[in-house]
Amino acid sequence: MKEEVLENGKEALQKEIDALELLKNKLDENFVHAVELLYKCRSKVVITGMGKSGIIGKKIAATLTSTGTPAFFLSPAEGSHGDLGLIIRGDIVIALSKSGETDEIVKILPYLKRFNVKLITMTSCPKSIIAKNSDIILDLGVVEEACPLNLAPTSSTTAQLVLGDAIAVALLKMKDFTEEDFALYHPGGLLSKQLLKVKDLMHKGDSLPLVNENEDMKHVISKIIEKKLGIALIIDNAEKLKGVIVDGDLKRILMKTGDFMHEPAKKFMTTEPKMIDKDELVAKALTLMEGKITSLVIKNDNDEPVGLLHIHDILKSGVV
Repeated sequence: MKEEVLENGKEALQKEIDALELLKNKLDENFVHAVELLYKCRSKVVITGMGKSGIIGKKIAATLTSTGTPAFFLSPAEGSHGDLGLIIRGDIVIALSKSGETDEIVKILPYLKRFNVKLITMTSCPKSIIAKNSDIILDLGVVEEACPLNLAPTSSTTAQLVLGDAIAVALLKMKDFTEEDFALYHPGGLLSKQLLKVKDLMHKGDSLPLVNENEDMKHVISKIIEKKLGIALIIDNAEKLKGVIVDGDLKRILMKTGDFMHEPAKKFMTTEPKMIDKDELVAKALTLMEGKITSLVIKNDNDEPVGLLHIHDILKSGVV
């Protein structure tokens, strides 16, 4: 029984893989035209489909929207009962229909024609009614469903989903969509937090615990206490970074040295502290800390300290 179940699973996967291979080989200039049309769209992209295709349509709309192409899903059944008013001139409709004969979509075709709304159709039947009324046809191929009865939408909906992803990725690249853009569209999600950069969290300006290298250790301790970051950044008269002293160093110095309060900071500083660029991801900063240090220094091209990132700032951000 176990072997039979495993074999059935592999057979279903292979049928879906075959469907995607067929789709890949069918991509042609129509795909290019569709992406170009969507790229030039200055209004909305409307995805429509019934049943399982409708579910896939919702996902495609969500992916497009989150990658810089405003889109929403509209049920063609609801469209015929008043929601067609959501579609206006300048919009582009993407219809998902394996058969190309979905009655609910056929019924809204006159409305799309009346308002000159461009129609892109994903279908396995390029000679169908919907396809013939489309501006661009994206042929899914004659897909054999993974369902052994060849009835339940399986391979065909997988092909629709992947084709939607391919469109979204192609548009993303054409628009030069960046990590910053992605974070902007996902302000509350973990993905956004993972894209945070050091410059987004680092302490800077007056919050930096700066101490001249010739100041005595009493001043260093005072600065560490004042700024509450557990570290002092040691600079020279030209304000260039020379080293750091952390609160852990104070304990070690105390164990080895008697009276050190009036000694200069440069005598005890660590001259090669761990540093990171302000444009690096916070996730990389966390890796550099490796549970051994709590702060990373950021400096500019003139070797001047411009920022300090503390482990507490990372923890508060929710990156981990």
